[in-house]
Amino acid sequence: MTSKFTALAVLLGAIAISAQSGGPDLSKPPTTSWPTYNGDYSGKRFSPLTKINASNVKNLSLAWIYDLSGGGQVKATPLQIDGILYFTTPNNAYAVEARTGRELWHYAYPRSRGGITIGNRGVAITNGMAYFVTTDCNLIALDIKTGTEKWAKEFCSLEMMYYGSVAPVVIKNKLIFGPSGDDLDQPAYLDARSPETGELIWRWYVTPQKTGDPGLDTWPNVDMAKNGGGMTWHTASIVALNADTGKMVWYFQSSPNDTHDWDATQAAVVFDGTVNGQPRKLIAQASRNGKFFVLDRTNGKAIVSSEFIKTNWSLGHEDNGEPIPNPAKKPQIAGALVTPNQGGATNWYPPSFSPQTGLFYVNANRAFSVWYIYDASDNPMGWGGTDRGGYAEQAQLKAIDYKTGQIRWSIPRYGGNSGLLSTAGNVLFGSAASGIGAYNATTGEPLWNARLGASVSNGPITYELDGLQYVVAAAGGRIVSFVLNQ
Repeated sequence: MTSKFTALAVLLGAIAISAQSGGPDLSKPPTTSWPTYNGDYSGKRFSPLTKINASNVKNLSLAWIYDLSGGGQVKATPLQIDGILYFTTPNNAYAVEARTGRELWHYAYPRSRGGITIGNRGVAITNGMAYFVTTDCNLIALDIKTGTEKWAKEFCSLEMMYYGSVAPVVIKNKLIFGPSGDDLDQPAYLDARSPETGELIWRWYVTPQKTGDPGLDTWPNVDMAKNGGGMTWHTASIVALNADTGKMVWYFQSSPNDTHDWDATQAAVVFDGTVNGQPRKLIAQASRNGKFFVLDRTNGKAIVSSEFIKTNWSLGHEDNGEPIPNPAKKPQIAGALVTPNQGGATNWYPPSFSPQTGLFYVNANRAFSVWYIYDASDNPMGWGGTDRGGYAEQAQLKAIDYKTGQIRWSIPRYGGNSGLLSTAGNVLFGSAASGIGAYNATTGEPLWNARLGASVSNGPITYELDGLQYVVAAAGGRIVSFVLNQ
């Protein structure tokens, strides 16, 4: 169970972000590269490339396939810099040629002490170094030319059931990332560390740690605040931090007093738009709880609060746009039927936003389950409840009008959950039955698909090299590249 101000998913630099020094400009969509997890700092996963468009995407052909030499499943978004792709699986990092798929190097972490291997989201790259986190809480620095380990720095405690899975982000002269895992009720935090040494620059805790910390007044005492929250990536707010200092600027709770594990780990997308005829600086999120929010990113005030699937757990919205939880839909000793289920209306897989169409794209699920509470005491410990059983409707790929929160179009999705990619060619890429599909970004019309042996398991990317536009996606243990040879 969580208290107000408990659970915070983090958006970095929502107020102002500077490009990393000595590297590509991450404030604008890339064309010849894909230099950071979402392509640029905005989180849009939108490409201005147009060689592949809604008219000719049906002519895509296979460029190459790379099957992992170290096994495992790719959930990472590959980075592409100077014609080389860099990606990870738990405790492994790879470099392959972006034109041919030829492996250049494979680094296998040799000293693992264990940890959870649910997935690894990828690397960060700056100044000739690639960085990723291991399952046993180490930040690893690799030479991007050879894959040689330069140093390792512990950033969390495996013994306290933390582990590493996230993709670091480079902001100016800092690597920004944090741990995963919350099985021992340990406090969550976000670190800024030196790319040169891995030394800590600042640390921001998700929950109050001492008297005087913001939000402590919403907790019974300091001890419960320190040990009662979830991890940074498994919690329930959008937060803006000053990337230079780690100080919080504002927060917005998407799931107040979250009792359903609806962590707001979904990417919050930054863009400029027009609302009621006025230009606004915005940030939007399709949250795991089924709600869609558009906020003024200068102050965190809600402009749109709606839902992208039909939910039954809230009684409307507060004046500030935050949902009002329905007490009858909290976990009960006898059980409560709730939608969405614990898996959520969406999950970690990244959405996309096209400034060309004004649509926010998300893979959505509507499912029901019965929520039970195990420990009804005033001081519940550990896992106090969960959901069981249920029913799921057909999964959907949805396009949301950011100005109104209304669904512009929705089509059945027959592939697994995946990340999405939109382009200025009016194409949306994502999962399809046993592979990858392309859809008309304006209408949702299916345009093309290719079977890969498994559904897309990461977020697709695109880039242009030698005048050719490539689309790259992972499907389980393989990376597949397509190209338009026209």
